[in-house]
Amino acid sequence: MSTSRLPALPASDRSDVTARLREALLGASFTADGLLELLGAPAYAALARSETVPALRATRGDTPLETLVRLFLLQQPVPHARVADVLPVDACLETGWLVEAGADELAATVDVRPYGGPADEDWFIVSDLGCAVGGAGGIGSTEEGVVLGVGGASTTLAGITVRTPVSAALDLGTGSGIQALHAAQHATRVTATDLNPRALHITALTLALSGAPDADLRAGSLFEPVRDDETYDLIVSNPPFVISPGARLTYRDGGMGGDDLCRSLVVGAGDRLNEGGFAQFLANWQHVAGEDWQDRLRSWVPRGCDAWIVQREVQDVTQYAELWLRDAGDHHGDPAEYQARYDAWLDEFEARKVKAVGFGWITLRRTGAAVPSVTVEEWPHPVEQPLGDTVRAYFGRLDYLRAHDDAALLEGHFRLAAEIVQEQVGLPGAEDPEHVVLRQNRGMRRATKVDTVGAGFAGVCDGTLSAGRILDAIAQLVGEDPVLLRDRTPAQIRLLVEQGFLDPA
Repeated sequence: MSTSRLPALPASDRSDVTARLREALLGASFTADGLLELLGAPAYAALARSETVPALRATRGDTPLETLVRLFLLQQPVPHARVADVLPVDACLETGWLVEAGADELAATVDVRPYGGPADEDWFIVSDLGCAVGGAGGIGSTEEGVVLGVGGASTTLAGITVRTPVSAALDLGTGSGIQALHAAQHATRVTATDLNPRALHITALTLALSGAPDADLRAGSLFEPVRDDETYDLIVSNPPFVISPGARLTYRDGGMGGDDLCRSLVVGAGDRLNEGGFAQFLANWQHVAGEDWQDRLRSWVPRGCDAWIVQREVQDVTQYAELWLRDAGDHHGDPAEYQARYDAWLDEFEARKVKAVGFGWITLRRTGAAVPSVTVEEWPHPVEQPLGDTVRAYFGRLDYLRAHDDAALLEGHFRLAAEIVQEQVGLPGAEDPEHVVLRQNRGMRRATKVDTVGAGFAGVCDGTLSAGRILDAIAQLVGEDPVLLRDRTPAQIRLLVEQGFLDPA
């Protein structure tokens, strides 16, 4: 891969300069909170849409923070004297963070974006020029080897990742190092891989500028840099999952046919996970004519792993092609070339009998269970990030349900989860509702229909009485045979536990 047309990167082996630069950035409040306070919510939000004009208007002064925003985030040349008041200019020039631009101005060689960690840490994500604002939409270049900054996909993956202390974590396709940075907070050892050597260099800069421990950086595709005897407690990847005709853009196109890259990633994770370890990915998958998309994904799950796969969005092939053509800026180019590329996408999909493309999350957990659990579902509704604790709790409940047959379930004690509300739907004035819905206001924000017994059961679960005792009381109240009620209710209890409406006490 040639990256010769991209600008040279700052030195990654000068920790002394990086530490001084970090201190200067923090001293000027060049942080996520400082940026929001300076720009205001509208201009801050506009940056995520790749719109810089509001931020440029908000940084017309000469304060240290305005200088840094213009320099590192908006890529504007700044007078040498103004920069010298804020940064160690000579050291930054020597190590390549800055370059001279014109007679008496300086420019940044990389984007640096303030990024708030989960415990209010002040981090900085380094990326190629033009890639910190608005994610892929802010690139302004389709140069081969370009390294993106923070985008919606990377923050989504960071939010759903299970965050428990682990010995070893692996970030596949690290890019600018966002997932490795998160993992470094709770993993003793972090390994980060990428096919693009430039990405590994930028990851080293991100970690150093954020004050995080170093990672073991390895060049190569997917699991290629990982030795056969190496296993991990956590594997994460925001891979180049776009299903495209060819591998035109390294940062997004997998380079394998169809969804083979995502499939290979999922299949390969099983043997590299320690017992109880998690592997979590973002992915695209094909909806093929005559094939159940859920069965397609079930076939990816490696043996010995539980899986929870959530489809968040589906686009028909025309929507999908248009999305990624716009991502590359092709809609602004030559109309004939745009049409030819659009045709190429549709030809590829037609040849594979693909009608639509799904996007979502895949979580695996290595298990010793005789029969692993594989759940594939569609949930396009809003959720509450971060979801890492929700994901971890989901698999914990699976273990509980596996270990308890119906008789043991009825001996168990349960509590209604936090912030569950009940909705009754029916005609005004009717004596009984047509149906009852339980709805979560946290986590996945699920909603599920229950009968009156299920609603009554959930409502009195406070951990005091066993499930069987509660059902016996309900049977007496409604005049139903308690034995029959005990026989037919465990399935409903299992569903409420699995989906997080009830927690084992």
